[in-house]
Amino acid sequence: MKKTLDKNWAKLILVYNLACIVVSLFFYKLVPTFLCYPPNSIDNEFQMVINGLTYTQQYIMIVLCSLLMENIILIHSLRKANKIRAELLQAPKKNATKLYYKLSKTISRIPNLIYIVQIVVPVIMIAITFSLLQGELFITLKVCLLFFSMLTLIASISYIFSKKTFQNILVGIYHEVSAYSNIDSNFNKYVKRSSIKNVIFIVTIPMFIVTALLIALSGYSSIIKETGDLTYDLYNQELTSLSIPEQTEEEPLEVLTKALSSIEYKKVKVDSYFIIAPDGNITTSNGEELSIFFKKYMNDLAPTQPEKNRTYDFYGDDSQGVFRNVTINGENWTIGIRYNLVSNIILIGLLSIFAVLFIINIILLRYFANYIANEIKRVSDALLKIVENKNIDHSARLPVVSNDEIGDLVNAFNEIQDLTKNNINQIHNNQNMLIERERLASLGQLIGGIAHNLKTPIMSISGAAEGLTDLVTEYDKSIGDKDVTEQDHHDIAKDMSSWIEKIKKYTEYMSDVITAVKGQAVNFSSTSNIHFYMDELLKNIDILMKHELKNALVSLNITNNVPSSTYINGDINCLVQVINNMISNAIQSYNGKPNQKIDLILNVKDNNIIIQVKDYGPGIPEEVQEKLFKEMITTKGKNGTGLGLFVSYSTIKAHFNGNIVCNSDKNGTTFSIIIPLQKNNKFNKTNK
Repeated sequence: MKKTLDKNWAKLILVYNLACIVVSLFFYKLVPTFLCYPPNSIDNEFQMVINGLTYTQQYIMIVLCSLLMENIILIHSLRKANKIRAELLQAPKKNATKLYYKLSKTISRIPNLIYIVQIVVPVIMIAITFSLLQGELFITLKVCLLFFSMLTLIASISYIFSKKTFQNILVGIYHEVSAYSNIDSNFNKYVKRSSIKNVIFIVTIPMFIVTALLIALSGYSSIIKETGDLTYDLYNQELTSLSIPEQTEEEPLEVLTKALSSIEYKKVKVDSYFIIAPDGNITTSNGEELSIFFKKYMNDLAPTQPEKNRTYDFYGDDSQGVFRNVTINGENWTIGIRYNLVSNIILIGLLSIFAVLFIINIILLRYFANYIANEIKRVSDALLKIVENKNIDHSARLPVVSNDEIGDLVNAFNEIQDLTKNNINQIHNNQNMLIERERLASLGQLIGGIAHNLKTPIMSISGAAEGLTDLVTEYDKSIGDKDVTEQDHHDIAKDMSSWIEKIKKYTEYMSDVITAVKGQAVNFSSTSNIHFYMDELLKNIDILMKHELKNALVSLNITNNVPSSTYINGDINCLVQVINNMISNAIQSYNGKPNQKIDLILNVKDNNIIIQVKDYGPGIPEEVQEKLFKEMITTKGKNGTGLGLFVSYSTIKAHFNGNIVCNSDKNGTTFSIIIPLQKNNKFNKTNK
């Protein structure tokens, strides 16, 4: 298992790093295109002067930052998970479940945490970097959107492909722990609930954002290129057609200003002309200074390009320029036009459309996710009713409304419903047969004791009959005997009455025995609405268990702390059988060792009657305790007859709405039968 776990950890690290590298290589060439970087302006000395770092260096730093963030989180989380797993494997069984839930939460958080950090941290760093370099909100926004798309794509791919590996890790650890810990029953209690809707959102929404942004940026860059070429051709023609005298008596600046002012600008308030004097002074029509990038590109890179008189404002900026060198009075002047291709209003409009479409997409996706989740919940709720045994109609079927995976799930449920109905009927038949067989086996064990119990009173009645016969004969002979006095007649009558009282006592005892046996012979599945008191219960137990206790040389110590007015509604015979079975188990726990004791204790607590059967034997193994009330199990081998604790538990649940709890260790075993009292019980009334 350790090798498999390490293999999965290594696979996770590989998936995350590979996804980041592959997507980064894909975007490496796209970024300059989508952001409309000026031609020949990256990865050269020009960029080093402008930015201090080349595009490749900047890109590698962003990718390394993303890789570093995800690997730090991944390795730290995996170390933490391994530490918890080591504690889990060494922890006592009773603590294993909580540690497993802690480990599950730790591992489940890893992909979500990496997903968020992998996107947020690099984007923040990019925003800060570009803000420091240029300060243009428009440029920073475009750069952040593009890299946000790239990082979201990396995070989504990593999340999707790593989810299966994380699941495999949890499955492996589950199998390590589930063998000796009941994990499933408390999973919902300790592990925060998630929804399939969230998974759909995490996977779908980011991909929608990435697709929409990439399409928008691709279209945007195409528009910028086409518009830029058209605008350049227009202004280049206008600039070339200007008539500039080589000699003039007027101020050259005034001449150039008049000439440039005569051009009809496409965007009067946005486009502007500029004049660079021989001494380097720059005059612009709108008063804005030309950027360092604009001037340096015009001087250093423009002459090397096919369009030798075209310049650009900055990386990702949509401002360009066209220029012309002129000579006036023997001095070189540079004139040109700086034009903006897209206004912020257009960008805001595009973003507004994107926001509206995004909201509509979320609403539709949420509706669809709710539909999927509700369809699955429809089946799961029906399955839960079966598990919880609440108002089940096994003839009811879920309607099949689609021919897809959901329809397959509903069909599978309906088939399970049919199988469950058949299985339940079969189980009921088998259970009744099993209970009847076990009841008869239990009666068989009682016969020997009952025969012995009846033998003594029968012999006594026989002796009493002989005594009465002798007295009748003596009385018959005394008739007419003058020596027999009146007192003698009274003495004979007194002796006869004494024998009759003894016969009554023995017959009453025999009647109690027969009543008890008859009660045990009643069909175990029958129900009764009668009630009984504790004295009656203890009397039946004493009659039926006396012989078995006597033969085993085990004493039964009864402590009854239940008020005499307290009663239990139900069939006394069912409860007698359950308690007798527990006493028989307690006797057998001593393995024939004589002179032992069993405690039978009755108490009232929290509106419940608690009946405890306690022995001082070697106890029940833990692996057996876990199965006592879940299946038919015995540790007695061929001697394991009787009702069995499984059936006893079912009896208490079904007939008394109660429960049975077992506490066992090396010093002995205590079975506690907990039976709730009825609201109209006299004991409750007197204690309100």
